Amino acid sequence: MIKFAPAKINLGLHVLGKRSDGFHRIETCMMEIPFYDIIEITKSFEYEFIQSGIDVGGKSSDNLCTKAFLLLKHHHEISNVRIHLRKQVPIGAGLGGGSSDAVTVIKMLVELFQLQVSEKELEEMSSSLGSDCPFFIKGGIQLAEGRGEVLSSITVKSIPRYLVLLNPGIHISTKEAYSNVSSSQDKSSLEEVFSSPSRQWKKHLKNDFEESVFKNHPKIKELKTKLYEVGAYYASMSGSGSSVFGLFNEPVTLSEELKKDLVYSGNL
Repeated sequence: MIKFAPAKINLGLHVLGKRSDGFHRIETCMMEIPFYDIIEITKSFEYEFIQSGIDVGGKSSDNLCTKAFLLLKHHHEISNVRIHLRKQVPIGAGLGGGSSDAVTVIKMLVELFQLQVSEKELEEMSSSLGSDCPFFIKGGIQLAEGRGEVLSSITVKSIPRYLVLLNPGIHISTKEAYSNVSSSQDKSSLEEVFSSPSRQWKKHLKNDFEESVFKNHPKIKELKTKLYEVGAYYASMSGSGSSVFGLFNEPVTLSEELKKDLVYSGNL
């Protein structure tokens, strides 16, 4: 069985403060994009995890794909499998690749072993693996609150239909991002912003991580600036970085310099 695990971008990200459990309260709009990792799962006598493509490093036991398998095995009687992850979505990049991989593995195992698993159980299991994970159960476009796991539908009007996604190869850990972030008070509600034309997003749609990340990594700020220079309706860092995306109404010609950091360009 082979499936594609999609990445996501964040349209705005507000950090609202710290919770009693140590997590931060956030508000963001997550949008699934057509940029994927590839996962193959087959039944096996022994559990095996193989990874190709971008090297994620670390032990296989630390990979979210393995953790997803062990989590489902804890709740349901399933035999061992061989998981091959072809990694194409950069890591530490604000694109949710690891979270998407984990949820895709769970959904594939449910299908492979014909398990009766409710959507609520999927949400509970995925939430224990990571804050972004519940989003990937349905994907699409959703408003995320709490620590990112409280999801609801949101209407986004007039989304530009062409995406350019850049990654400078800088790894930003969640710990680094949150250690320096400051919550901005001057921001419009996401629902209010999305009721306006996308040309106005540049003024009102903010990612609170950008200020601190740009100070430490000016290259990321430079990429955002250059996307506006080539005509983006809206450009932003995704999540806690380091990827930067631009939204356009039509395909755009990029300079050779920008192409060096290009990981995806195409229709949404």
